[in-house]
Amino acid sequence: MHNEADSPGGGGGQAAGSGPLCFVLMPFGRKSDAAGTSIDFDAVYEQLIAPAVRAVGLEPVRADEDMTGGIVHKPMFERLILCEYAVADLTFANANVFYELGVRHAVRPYSTVLVFAAGTRLPFDVALDRGLAYPLSPADGPTDVDASRARLAERLMAARDASVDSPVFQLIEGFPDITRLKTDVFRDRVRYSAIWKERLAQAREEGLEAVRQAERELGDLRDVEAGILIDLYLSYRAVMGYQEMISLVERMPRPLAKTPLVREQLGLALNRLKQRKPAERVLLELIEEQGPSSETYGILGRVYKDEWNDAKQAGESFLADGLLERAIGAYLSGFEADWRDAYPGINALTLMEVRDPPDPRREQLLPAVSYAVERRLASGKADYWDHATRLELAVLAKDEAAAKRAMASALAMVRENWEPESTVNNLRLIRNAREHRGEEVAWAETIERELLRRAGRRP
Repeated sequence: MHNEADSPGGGGGQAAGSGPLCFVLMPFGRKSDAAGTSIDFDAVYEQLIAPAVRAVGLEPVRADEDMTGGIVHKPMFERLILCEYAVADLTFANANVFYELGVRHAVRPYSTVLVFAAGTRLPFDVALDRGLAYPLSPADGPTDVDASRARLAERLMAARDASVDSPVFQLIEGFPDITRLKTDVFRDRVRYSAIWKERLAQAREEGLEAVRQAERELGDLRDVEAGILIDLYLSYRAVMGYQEMISLVERMPRPLAKTPLVREQLGLALNRLKQRKPAERVLLELIEEQGPSSETYGILGRVYKDEWNDAKQAGESFLADGLLERAIGAYLSGFEADWRDAYPGINALTLMEVRDPPDPRREQLLPAVSYAVERRLASGKADYWDHATRLELAVLAKDEAAAKRAMASALAMVRENWEPESTVNNLRLIRNAREHRGEEVAWAETIERELLRRAGRRP
């Protein structure tokens, strides 16, 4: 950094355009508040802010005034998002400045310095932030500018240390890369009317027609809050109303329909209706837009797994072999996207086991998946799928005692009938593959029968 003397009128020794950009968010010209206090903000910029910015080797960029009707235009957004540093003058709580600061705090975890005129009040939302007060002269401009410049320069220097100053990033853990919880947990936690939560829970118990009736009672879906729509959507999944799920997405508000949760479950519903290619397209587009996700790749793996099964039943053995490799690859990508999520990992292991010959990579993968599920179980937040994963791992290891213990725990955690059915499908794949290789495990079918009984299906 440079610390050269400033030239008259706010210039500095740093050549224009030679350093990182520092965007300055502040009012223009002379402004007054309701109490009659008047400030010349151009003088604040020219005498205090711009020289301090240049003194630390940055290049100040001030917002221009060519906005129509107060609308923030494209170059403004680009500066807010892309400038390496920013200074925001919050004096008089100018609406444009606060809007711009909100955008900045949402996209930049650090490198934003707040200033304000001493003696002016800040709104509560930012009163606790570490703002820097600068004194005013009787002539409505800054005074004691040398000291104020030095303090602002120190703040800008500190901003280069990447200390989080955005309250959004400070208070919302993991923002913006917040891994979405499993859909069932999302439904349980979302806040909405207790009456409708109970209404939909009862409808799920009664079946598909009851969920349809609940939707009819909701009326115009444009007036229904997002939490209720998501619960309705997942309620249709619980009663295997896959066509209803697809129809509901078409009638949802577009921002809600574009969320990863809705699109992932749309892919699941399309696949359950054997619309494999549309399901694949929805999921691949989501991965392209949002990046790899254990949940999205897990559902995509299921699409390829079902295509593999379709090809097997059709006697297309070469195609089946290719689809099996594709399914394993998708599940592996899902597990590698989030090592904490054992679901895609256990599915990859199962398909590696049924491959002929078995995939040797399973010996390296199995300990990683086992560790992931054990950490999840130890957290006290385990659900059915965590116990079912432990069960499947025990079956893969041919450990009868561990399998029966895990099955008992899994049975106690079943919420929706399709859950144990899905587990049975995987266990049956393992058993059939082993019987084909002459590795029959006598007790394996007993596990499947118990799970089917819990699902309300005849073994």
